Amino acid sequence: MHIGCPKEIKPQEFRVGLTPNAAHEAVNSGHTVTVETNAGNGAGFLDEDYIAAGAQIVGTAAEVFAVAEMVVKVKEPQPIERKMLREGQILFTYLHLAPDPEQTKDLMESGATCIAYETVTDDRGGLPLLAPMSEVAGRLAPQVGAWTLQKANGGRGVLMGGVPGVGPARVLVIGGGVVGTHAAKIAAGMGADVTVLDRSLPRLRYLDDVFGGQFKNSYASAGNTIELAREADLIIGAVLIPGAAAPKLISRAQLSELKPGAALVDVAIDQGGCFETSKATTHQDPIYDVDGIMHYCVANMPGAVARTSTIALGNATMPFMLALANKGWRQACEDDPHLLNGLNVHAGKLTYYAVGMALGIDVLSPALALRE
Repeated sequence: MHIGCPKEIKPQEFRVGLTPNAAHEAVNSGHTVTVETNAGNGAGFLDEDYIAAGAQIVGTAAEVFAVAEMVVKVKEPQPIERKMLREGQILFTYLHLAPDPEQTKDLMESGATCIAYETVTDDRGGLPLLAPMSEVAGRLAPQVGAWTLQKANGGRGVLMGGVPGVGPARVLVIGGGVVGTHAAKIAAGMGADVTVLDRSLPRLRYLDDVFGGQFKNSYASAGNTIELAREADLIIGAVLIPGAAAPKLISRAQLSELKPGAALVDVAIDQGGCFETSKATTHQDPIYDVDGIMHYCVANMPGAVARTSTIALGNATMPFMLALANKGWRQACEDDPHLLNGLNVHAGKLTYYAVGMALGIDVLSPALALRE
């Protein structure tokens, strides 16, 4: 198969879809790899590294899309990239379609087969291609939250760990999954007073058993959430419903109940955000103020640490990428129902139920899509 990797063009996105190691693995498996020039620069990978791995370098994204049977990326294709997709081509990347009707429409019209990293599953009910970026985003969230809390940035002027005689910042993490657990660990490590909320009692028991000495946990009822939010200096939104739009956990009206200058870090912004007042921002202009509450809603947080993120993502995606290339998408998805769960769009049809529910679009069963 001919595999193509264009340079990411979303603002302040420095990651790259293929590492030189992944390119080397693909070439060794008998495939052709074409990479756009300078695609890996932001993550510290030079064209020479890809050439040494056996890949070809071309000058433009258009050349990559023109020759590739499978396009491997990081972020969802931007409008100019969506125009370059064609019928029968495979797109393997993060998509986050539920809050993005325009992208969904364009992908359906392209006729391409689009497999989303964020909905591929595993035997334990996890999301193995989302997990590494969730780990990165979770670990970044207290770091950027601490920065947002600084008075010069509009925050309360509270130090995460406090100092002798002055108490630490109170941090509320809503969601006890991968993002929330990593966020809580880092925030607690910074010396903050941390509470994690979740609606799963088994998950709360796990968090208590493993991290009981590091941070507290509580049940995420609506009343409990706002009660704890009123006391928080920093609130990290870490709730995920796979493939679906994120639920709104704090309304605009409730902002008036929060501490003036409190910081909200919305890690769920890729799926529409879990605070009613959230809107996507960039690393270049990451925060904004609504009613005296500072919002950090960068839609590609892991892009800030592009090298770590690229290598972590590449480690996770490589086996699936090779399966798609070695077998073709149909056989690969037939053999692996977890990869089939990643199928979001095929031949003009939407194939992921949660996205269809969010956007009001009829959905074709992925199993039926295999036979089209």
